[in-house]
Amino acid sequence: MTPRSSGIETTHRQEEDDAGSVTLSSLATYGAMAFPLAFAGLPIYLHAPDFYAVTLQQPVATLGAILLFLRLFDAVQDPFIGSLSDRFHHVRGAVLAFGAMMLGAGFWMLFHPLEAAPLVWFAASVLICTTGFSIVTINYQTLGGLWKISASNRTPVTAAREGFGLAGLLVASVLPAALATLTGLETAFLYVTLGYLPLLAVSLWLLLRWMRSVSLETPQTDTPVMGWWALLRNRWRRLFFGLLFLNIFASAIPAVLVMVFIRDRLGAESYTGLFLLVYFLSGVISMPLWTRLARSFGKVRAWQISLAVAILTFCWAALLQEGDLIAYGLVCALSGLALGADLALPPAILADHIDEDRRQGEASRLFAVMAFLSKSALALATGIALPLLGLFGYQPGIEMTAELNFMLSVTYAALPCVLKLFALCGLLLYEKDLALNRSAV
Repeated sequence: MTPRSSGIETTHRQEEDDAGSVTLSSLATYGAMAFPLAFAGLPIYLHAPDFYAVTLQQPVATLGAILLFLRLFDAVQDPFIGSLSDRFHHVRGAVLAFGAMMLGAGFWMLFHPLEAAPLVWFAASVLICTTGFSIVTINYQTLGGLWKISASNRTPVTAAREGFGLAGLLVASVLPAALATLTGLETAFLYVTLGYLPLLAVSLWLLLRWMRSVSLETPQTDTPVMGWWALLRNRWRRLFFGLLFLNIFASAIPAVLVMVFIRDRLGAESYTGLFLLVYFLSGVISMPLWTRLARSFGKVRAWQISLAVAILTFCWAALLQEGDLIAYGLVCALSGLALGADLALPPAILADHIDEDRRQGEASRLFAVMAFLSKSALALATGIALPLLGLFGYQPGIEMTAELNFMLSVTYAALPCVLKLFALCGLLLYEKDLALNRSAV
C-alpha cells in the first residue's frame, strides 16, 4: 500500500481539527450502552451455571462443557459478525437493534428455564445471548472508532465506554447476591431480568439517538474493500494484534486463577468480593489518568507505562504469603490501574489506524478481530492455567504444600509478568512503527 501524499495528510489533519472536541453529554450518551453489555457477562458465565446446578440440579460437569463449547463458538463467530456488519454498515442501527433483541431475549430465557429440557434450554439461551452480545459489542466499538473526532479525543471516548462497562461489572457483581439474600436465588434473577430489559432498551435508544446527532466516518467509495488475508498481512496490524494478544493472554491467566489464589494462597476467601471491588473500582477511577497520559505522551507510550505498572505489581504479587491481605489489596488497586489502560488505549490506537489508513469499510472486521483475540486468550488461559496446576497435584480444597504454593504464585503472577515483559519489549522495539501508525505492508 502506498503512503498518502503530504498534501492529503495535511488536509486530513485539518479535517481532524475541524471535527472539534467531544462533550460530556455526547460521551455519556455514547458510553451508556457499555453498562448493560458488561452487566450481562457475569450473570451469563458466573451466575447462570450455578443457578442451573443448584435450582434445577443439573450436572456441573455438563454445564461446564456446554459453556466451554459455546465460548469457543462465540470467539470463532466474531470475524463473521464483523464481515456482515461491514457489509450492512448503511443499516447499522437496525443491526444494533437486532443484536440487542437477541441479547435481551437470550438473557430472559436463561433465567426462565424450560424444566422439561433444562440443558438444551441452557445451551440455546447462552447461544442466543452471546451472539446478540457479540453483534452489539462489535458494532458499538466500531461506532466509537468511526466517530469523526480528532485523534486526541479518541482515548476519552474509549475511556468513557470502558468506564461505563466497569460500572456495569461492579453492579453485576453485587446486585444478584444482594437480592438473593432478600428474596432467594430464583426470585432474585426474576427481578434482575425484569430490570435488565428496560435498561437495555433505554441504552439502545440513547445510542441510536447519539448516532443521529454526531458525524460518523463512512467507507470511502474509492477505497477497495480488502479480503481477510490482505487485511491481516498488513505490517502495522500484525504488530498491533500480535502484541495485543500477548498482553490479553497475560491478563487472562490471573483472571482465571484469582479465586484460587485468594482462597488457597492468601487464605482470604471471605474477602474475595472486596478485592474484586477494589480492582474494578480502581479501573474506573484510572480512566481520566490514562486519558491525560495519552494526550501528554501519546497512546503507545501510555500503554507502555501501564505495562510497566502491571509487571511491577505482579512481581510483588508473586512474593505474597498467606495473610498478606493489605498488600494484596494494593496489588488489586495497582493492577486495576493497568486494567483501565488495557481497556481504553488499544481500541483508541486501532481507531487512529483505521482513520489514517482509510479503512472505514473494514472497521467492524478489525474490531471483531480484537473481540476474537480477547475471547481466544481467555479460553486459552482457562485451558492452560488450571491443568498446569493440576500437573503438580493441585485440587481445590486440598492442603497446600510449599511446592503447590510456589507453583500457584508462579502461574498466577510470575508467568503473566514474563508475558507482559515480552509485550512491553515489543512495544518499545516497534514504538516508532506503531506510534506513527504507518500502513506500509
